[in-house]
Amino acid sequence: MRTPDFDALFRTAGVRGWLYAADIDSGHEVGHRADEPVPTASMFKVPLLAALCRQADAGLLDLSERVTVTAQDRVSGSTGLSSMLDDVTISLRDLAYLMIAVSDNTSADMVLGRVGLETVNSMLAGFGLDGTRVTRSARELLGSMGADTGHGWPFVDPEDIARLSALDPERTNRSTPRELAELFGMIWRDEAASAESCAWMRGVLNMQVWPHRLASGFPYDDVAVSGKTGTLPTLRSESGVVEYPDGRRYAVAVCTRSFSTALNQPRADAVIGTAARMAVDHLRR
Repeated sequence: MRTPDFDALFRTAGVRGWLYAADIDSGHEVGHRADEPVPTASMFKVPLLAALCRQADAGLLDLSERVTVTAQDRVSGSTGLSSMLDDVTISLRDLAYLMIAVSDNTSADMVLGRVGLETVNSMLAGFGLDGTRVTRSARELLGSMGADTGHGWPFVDPEDIARLSALDPERTNRSTPRELAELFGMIWRDEAASAESCAWMRGVLNMQVWPHRLASGFPYDDVAVSGKTGTLPTLRSESGVVEYPDGRRYAVAVCTRSFSTALNQPRADAVIGTAARMAVDHLRR
């Protein structure tokens, strides 16, 4: 069966794209630049979620542990604890929920501080995901952009964009479309942690509030889409799982870099859902 022309699709939307999709149970797959390294942006929060659950499974931490987040702990961002003004006391479990459902950077860094980079990367190595590494916290990632350019947001000048280490997979949190999807497949097959923890992760990932990327390609009440977005200047991505009522389920990762530096690019968001749908339709045939 002929593979869809993903290159033409991405080019029409004004982006360069990377994609991988696989039937979680049969292993049938389709890809486009699937093994090229890409910056993960906020998708680094998914391996962090898995590492947190594995630590809880091992009895090394308690997800009900209460954590107080102060003004000094806050990381810039427009959602969750990042946008609040007062101290908050919250459980580790609910911090993990916020870092996934609304991509809260402060919650992610509080969880990362409890779990540790070494723990996350050791887990990834154990999974055989050698192209996926978490090297920076959200605070470090966002701070690097100011350091690289000498100024704060917005970053729209092409020369500024070229300086951003946050967009260079050799110098930032990174993965490949294949490995991003493989991690989701492990969560959906109860392989990333205990069955109970994987079930909870699936529920949290299904609560993500952003419907404009992967989910836009599957506008049906009986098709469930779970996932995690990643966004940086010129970069829009999402990885996740699409589940059909017949029981078939597909892990999908779509990453894009736009040719334009404009902040508002609805075509770049929409092509993620379109490409995901084309890939899943190809596998379902």
